[in-house]
Amino acid sequence: MITVFGSINLDLVVRAPHLPAPGETVLGGAFAAHPGGKGANQALAAQRAGGSVRLFGAVGGDSFAGPALSLLREGGVDLAGVRSVPETATGIALIAVDTQTAENQILVAPGANGAVFADWLPPLGEQDILLLQGELPFAETLRAARTAKSHGARVVWNLAPVPPDLPTDLVDLVDLLVVNEGEAAALTGTAQPEEALRDWPGDIVITLGGDGAIARFGVHLYSVPAVHITPVDTTGAGDASVGALVAALSHGLHPAEALRFALAAGTLACLAEGAQPSFATRPQIEAFLG
Repeated sequence: MITVFGSINLDLVVRAPHLPAPGETVLGGAFAAHPGGKGANQALAAQRAGGSVRLFGAVGGDSFAGPALSLLREGGVDLAGVRSVPETATGIALIAVDTQTAENQILVAPGANGAVFADWLPPLGEQDILLLQGELPFAETLRAARTAKSHGARVVWNLAPVPPDLPTDLVDLVDLLVVNEGEAAALTGTAQPEEALRDWPGDIVITLGGDGAIARFGVHLYSVPAVHITPVDTTGAGDASVGALVAALSHGLHPAEALRFALAAGTLACLAEGAQPSFATRPQIEAFLG
């Protein structure tokens, strides 16, 4: 079982000819609202990629709560651990997407995500994977990791974003760390991903955007190239990769094959608009890989 302890948002998206500079107003195009949040995204991505997933998090007592959970519910993610916090708003992400480059800017109002607590989680054991991100209060995420690890669960942490004050025992709490290039540099103080890979003492995956990913599992190093495409929208592509990676590992795939599977999921997510609406199913990912 994959247990996700993470954020739930509604993404409010506007596509525009370019992203605004500070102080600039840009006239955009069509508006869309999509379910989002890194925790919710990774939960749905893992479920669609063949995992068995339950999500623990919170929504507010407003009209955004239902839409934020809609695709998770349709996708079969277990939502029994999602609570409604009536006195708060559902988390919101304001997203601008550049129609020329498919790059984005994201501004998040956490709302109910700030009222999530680690003691909501049930006991986790050796058969469980706990998947964490960086959009819930860091102290609660850290508590969740320590409790799960103490009971033998496997902890996968997508450290995004990297908090300013990391605990000294972080490496002992994480079975697999997943970061992008910028997060790897913030974590290790090393600008070169290959050096960051060597500097982190535990298992780690560093995603490189259009250049694929590099990883170390134990003493083995892996480098997996990406399939080059013309992206439509990169929103949620990283979450698609993380969710698919955890789903693949939960089924016992070899790390190299799990990485290929994860990158294929991330690539497919770039070919459609929105985050959760773009996530591929396991058969679609396997067909893409040929």
